[in-house]
Amino acid sequence: MFRSRLLKWFDANARELPWRKNKTPYRIWVSEIMLQQTQVATVIEYYRRFLKRFPTVKKLAAAQQSEVLKLWEGLGYYRRARQLHNAAIKIVEEFGGKFPTNFEDVLGLPGVGRYTAGAILSISKDQQLPILEGNTIRLFARLLEMETDPKTSVNQKILWRFAEAIVPKNRAGDFNQALMELGNRVCKPKSPLCSDCPISNLCPTFVRGLQTEIPAASKKMVYEDITEAIVLVQRNGKYLVRQCGEGERWTGLWDFPRYSITGKNAKQTLQDQLKVATGLEASIKSLNKTIKHAVTKYRITLQCFSASEVRGRVSKDCGGRWLTVNQLSSLPMSITGRKICDSLSEFKTQIKE
Repeated sequence: MFRSRLLKWFDANARELPWRKNKTPYRIWVSEIMLQQTQVATVIEYYRRFLKRFPTVKKLAAAQQSEVLKLWEGLGYYRRARQLHNAAIKIVEEFGGKFPTNFEDVLGLPGVGRYTAGAILSISKDQQLPILEGNTIRLFARLLEMETDPKTSVNQKILWRFAEAIVPKNRAGDFNQALMELGNRVCKPKSPLCSDCPISNLCPTFVRGLQTEIPAASKKMVYEDITEAIVLVQRNGKYLVRQCGEGERWTGLWDFPRYSITGKNAKQTLQDQLKVATGLEASIKSLNKTIKHAVTKYRITLQCFSASEVRGRVSKDCGGRWLTVNQLSSLPMSITGRKICDSLSEFKTQIKE
């Protein structure tokens, strides 16, 4: 009864999404990686552009990582793009460019966990594999009347066992998509639409009226406030930028010289840091522009400064390059880096003033 109701609801209510057409393992894989921690509405156009440029695993594997990152620009969590590219290379090298259909092989790809492997193979190949992600965690917690935090290790094991028990032999992919769709559109975190739910009378949480209490809230992220500064160094119509290296926040992306700052004398601190990092001497002038943004556990206040009276040569080991605004437009940059790049005409006016 549970499965048949859910599938009937899905058949009548499933959204038309680009990855639900021609459901090859490659196409489902790209969509699942993009959808990690990102809303469906945001992903759709990125997905279409990405598949147009990289219609096959081989095309993706043959690309430069910088091009992959450029197409990913704005989606955030850029590690996903780097792992996607590395996984494509692995598929070409180890599987002849054909996306594997064995669960353990898929699980062994960079950036692929148990949920993603199950989603790829159940949706594209109808393999009887369970899934467990944000929407289904909430849905299952309510179906099981789970009153404690569903994200604890003990409860995660319970939820995975439940997911394994309910996935059908036939239409496993549709069933898993139906679970996610129901969790996303009906069984919402706040104010769930229980009157629209095809299985509400099978849900003990609904029967007892505990929808606002289940699932229990997980421990909130404790954010760390930090202040950083970007320095715009210009010479002969070009700006100094560098590519972020391994282990840095935006590995593979390009950014203006960026430094952490503390204390009151930010300008002097930046002058010193700029000289140590690049070999250039300059006077720092504030542009009175501040951007606030969050990255993982950090809440960042980013202050934008310009450099004047620039002297010296860029040291070889700093990895810096002088590029025009047009050249910058073709490089992958962080969201804040791109915002600043798009505002360079405004900055030029302020510098003159």
